[in-house]
Amino acid sequence: TNISFTMPASGRVSLNVYNLRGQLVQNLLDENREAGTHTVLFDGRRQASGMYLYKLTTGGKTTTKTMMLVK
Repeated sequence: TNISFTMPASGRVSLNVYNLRGQLVQNLLDENREAGTHTVLFDGRRQASGMYLYKLTTGGKTTTKTMMLVK
């Protein structure tokens, strides 16, 4: 699964995936990135099918979205 996001300015980015219990499943990104559009791969082969949340934090703004993993 690819997760894409756009940054209006360069800065620190954190992208984490959680299960519905709120447990961290995978830390996908925690680094500085340049402004622009970025795509990060979430490899769910070791995870069970179901709903997951991903939380993107950049520039002091946090966005949380859901995704469905189907095998």
